[in-house]
Amino acid sequence: MSSMKFGWTADRAALHKRRMSLSFALASMIALSAPGIAGGIAGVIVQDDRVVVRFDDRVNGASAFLLDTPRRIALDIDGAQVGRNQFAPGGSAVAAVRQGQLNDDTARVVLDLVGPATVGQPQIAADGKSLSFALQGVTDSRFRSEVGRGRMRFGAPAAMAARPQKRLHSITVPIPPSARGVALPPVEGSRDGARPLVVIDAGHGGHDPGAVNKEQGKREKDVTLAIAQAIRDQLVKSGRVRVALTRDDDKYLILQERYGIARKLGADLFISIHADAAENTQAQGATVYTLSETASDREAARLAARENKADILNGVNLGGQSGDVSSILIDLTQRESLNISASFARLLQREAAPYVPFRSSYHRFASLMVLKAPDTPSILFETGYISNADDAAFLSSREGQSQIARGVARAIEVHFARKLAMRGGTAGG
Repeated sequence: MSSMKFGWTADRAALHKRRMSLSFALASMIALSAPGIAGGIAGVIVQDDRVVVRFDDRVNGASAFLLDTPRRIALDIDGAQVGRNQFAPGGSAVAAVRQGQLNDDTARVVLDLVGPATVGQPQIAADGKSLSFALQGVTDSRFRSEVGRGRMRFGAPAAMAARPQKRLHSITVPIPPSARGVALPPVEGSRDGARPLVVIDAGHGGHDPGAVNKEQGKREKDVTLAIAQAIRDQLVKSGRVRVALTRDDDKYLILQERYGIARKLGADLFISIHADAAENTQAQGATVYTLSETASDREAARLAARENKADILNGVNLGGQSGDVSSILIDLTQRESLNISASFARLLQREAAPYVPFRSSYHRFASLMVLKAPDTPSILFETGYISNADDAAFLSSREGQSQIARGVARAIEVHFARKLAMRGGTAGG
């Protein structure tokens, strides 16, 4: 594998290698029936290979991200309000344009695409009253790759760029409170607050030992803590990201508190470390899980049932989760996080494979409570089978923990280098 330098600089030329002229008619120009409302969406123009969204007053900023199945481009505009009229369908490349109010300060415009296309040259006009971007036709595989890269910021004039940027993530679904009563852990690594923040969660702890290898006397809670600490130390040494641990000792946290800590710290990535177990002691190798309301297979469903019961002690549900929370609605915001999570799962396997043995079917989906922060890309990393003698020895050894840490750190660095390159090296989003 060729080496990659991490200077955290953007290579704009590499981002837009392909551009296909998309010729289609004017989609719509929708005027508000009562102009003058601050930041109201006055219309959307789609013509040739350009999309322009106009406002009746200055907006604060904007970002865009891609969604698949079906293919869409979502625009989140800070300081904007939806227009009063409905948007009409677009031309041959844009099937429809829709709008909605994400929260009090952010409007969302969604373009339904006929074919795969990406966003190029995103910018906001100098007066702040319009934003525009190019539509670039791409292959299906390129589109899927771009989906996993997350948000891109619209470039702003100097006067606008000087304003403090608001956090882009928004929650539009009922979720449990964020780590109430739990002291937040220290953030280590780079002192630059603009650097990405990764929260590493060591599974189980305290009264909950997790899976146990009785022959070797190895407990999952001890192995996961040692691996999480090794990953932290590797990331701190690199100095490229900030990092925090949900637990740095043998204490117990309910599942809600684990991802609640990540949300309250404003984490850019959440990784929960575990060690699997199976009745078949020959089963071995690492697996990466991402969230889905439907399990990918029977084994994933079994894992979800086991891990989601970690909050139950002597029949008492310590998590206090409601049915609404356990079957949380996945909206566009969470779908973006799911796309990034799935992309990172594939990247983790690719980058960590030289250090960690993976199962052939390494990426699986399950309804895991610890991954249900809707605005934080999250994975659960089963680093191996503690029920397997070879895996248990590897996971509990310093050399094995060091190798896992190197692989995970490598994937994290590549992940954020990609995201920075996609944004052209600009801050925000």
